[in-house]
Amino acid sequence: MRILFATGGTGGHINPALAVANRIKAVYGDEAEILFVGTPDHMEARLVPNAGYDFKTIRISGFQRSFTPKNIARNIATLFRIVSSSQAAVKIIKEFVPDVVVGFGGYVSGPVLNDAHKLGIPIAIHEQNAFPGITNKSLAKVADVVMLTSEEARERMECKNEPVITGLPVRDELINADRAQARAALGLPDDKIFILSMGGSLGAEAVNKAVTGLIVIKEEDHDCIFMHAYGQYGKWVPDSLAELGVDVENRDDIILREYIDDMQVCMPAADILICRAGASSLYEIRALGKASILIPSPNVAENHQYYNAMELVKGGAAKIIEEKDLTPVLLADTINELLANPDQIREMEKNAKSMAILNATDLIVENIVKLVKPKEEKTDKNEEID
Repeated sequence: MRILFATGGTGGHINPALAVANRIKAVYGDEAEILFVGTPDHMEARLVPNAGYDFKTIRISGFQRSFTPKNIARNIATLFRIVSSSQAAVKIIKEFVPDVVVGFGGYVSGPVLNDAHKLGIPIAIHEQNAFPGITNKSLAKVADVVMLTSEEARERMECKNEPVITGLPVRDELINADRAQARAALGLPDDKIFILSMGGSLGAEAVNKAVTGLIVIKEEDHDCIFMHAYGQYGKWVPDSLAELGVDVENRDDIILREYIDDMQVCMPAADILICRAGASSLYEIRALGKASILIPSPNVAENHQYYNAMELVKGGAAKIIEEKDLTPVLLADTINELLANPDQIREMEKNAKSMAILNATDLIVENIVKLVKPKEEKTDKNEEID
């Protein structure tokens, strides 16, 4: 069984694909041969080889939507890359001869899966977001299997076959995490609300400013514990709090970090999460059954984080504050409303948990493997590709 994965650009595309590849190798061992295709200048070029998988590259980029002179030049370059990337994709496919090709999103999925389809190879795609990306919307029209994280995505895609709701892979250590053990590992008391906030590895300025203001507003209350990850571009946060009179160094209820490297401990320990609305983060929130206040990034394609967030909001699992409305006072008011209504927090936790598909990885593997043709058909297909 030979499986070709095409994905790249962001961890939200790459990590689910790696989780599925790992499960395939765990179940099928040497019977499964796996190859990844991505771009040479994005995260996949580092993450995939580090995970131990063979990796091939093609150069592809997306079209810019604003027509500045610089973007027009980029779009012309993209047209040439589309032709060359298709040629490179065909070469990789003919050399590897996959039984099935799987796309997990990103521009690289387009040429690889389109060419695989033209060569008669079964293709499958997985869409993480409630508002599908352009590449997957196009591929859905020819894909043999379309797998979705969100029920709402079904209404926004024209699929060749009825799509399958599989959910999104979540690490086993998160699914099996215990809140009490996680809090004990962090040295947190059990009788205080623990609020975990973050804006991504780079740090979102709007989130950093709002949380900084929130901590100042709540400084005298001492009714909860804060942990905030301010990211690479938020290193000003500790100094800003100090200037505003918050003595973080001598407070055990305010924890500041640049990054959270032990998310498998911090997230299970939390009672309320404040974060962006990327698909992976939201599915971890579902799997753990956590109440959340979501601040979707407005700087993403098709505003898809807003639609991701709204699915949890409609399900009674989250609150949403759009960045255009975000202020420290509004964030503090939202927190205080939840603190005053612990039953609401419990209800949000229950609703979030009910929205999770905890065996998502196995469901995705099952849908991929069923596309592998019997041996006698493989011989005919190999002759066609050659």
